[in-house]
Amino acid sequence: MRVNVGIVGLGLYLPETKMTAKEIADQTNGVWTEENIINKLGIVEKYIPGPEDGTQEMGAKAALDLLEKTGFDPLDIDVILSFGEEWKEYPLTTSALYIQDRIGATNAWGVDVQNRCCTSVTALKMAKDMIIADEHIETVLVVGGYRNGDFVDYTDRNMSMMFNLSAGGGAILLKRNHNENLLLGTGIMSDGSLARTAGVEIGGTMNPITQENMGEAYKSLRLLEPEKMKNRLNEVSHSNWLKCIDMALERSGNLKLEDIDYLNILHIKRSGHLSMLKDLGLTEDQTVYLENYGHIGQVDQILSLVLGLEQGKIKDGTTICMIAAGIGYVWAADIIQWGKA
Repeated sequence: MRVNVGIVGLGLYLPETKMTAKEIADQTNGVWTEENIINKLGIVEKYIPGPEDGTQEMGAKAALDLLEKTGFDPLDIDVILSFGEEWKEYPLTTSALYIQDRIGATNAWGVDVQNRCCTSVTALKMAKDMIIADEHIETVLVVGGYRNGDFVDYTDRNMSMMFNLSAGGGAILLKRNHNENLLLGTGIMSDGSLARTAGVEIGGTMNPITQENMGEAYKSLRLLEPEKMKNRLNEVSHSNWLKCIDMALERSGNLKLEDIDYLNILHIKRSGHLSMLKDLGLTEDQTVYLENYGHIGQVDQILSLVLGLEQGKIKDGTTICMIAAGIGYVWAADIIQWGKA
């Protein structure tokens, strides 16, 4: 029998505190107005992590939310793939193993994976491939937290594309032959020429934190080569996304663009969001724009699934196109068929 891999359930964690468009505008010292933050960048408000909202802990809370909602026994989880960001409670600790302990998944083994804001889509493909390839793996938990917004300097004129960085955690559980909510094909592309065009400039081995730069270091998420990055993305980003969608559709049984019912997309500026809907022949009723959440990195895809289900935009028979992109640069798309197989 041909193996299928389906989604058992979803989990989500969001902090209590929010930052409004006005507060973001104020932080830019008048360079951006509240109106433009809302209308151009598409940010009404976003989440700010509290003192206990570490990257690993938010991932663990999302996993606990999933287990509570589904009633799934954590002892039946075989593998944990953590997409949690590298900015976390303690550097060089393994987030998947922290989450394993927090949720009581003592029979699992875990590993961290990284593809920036594309990691949840990438990890879902990895999880499916592992389940199909290894008969000893029945279930994989894909989980993690995100709070890279800590590094944003709102006075940096090049950083407006990252003003939306938010905070939270997400979890999604995959199971062999679940026969529901099937994860189908995936398309992924990357462009290594952009590998060092954006990142945290101070704090690595090339530019360590010192007494002199300490204050600057913790606000040093920057476009390291802004012109190169912006010019290249303007040239290839939208077309690469469409190529990934075409690949994913083809690998999902030769589906077509017109088969897509719901666009699961990370938060981007409003014009880019509307442009993608237009190119896919979809309406705003066939997606959720995350203007009240901001961009929670690789959690966005899980958040969009949760909101799509809550708002009745995802139902049995819905074909979901999940897309993401991450600095470095990578683009990806997954196709999910919701409901009974």
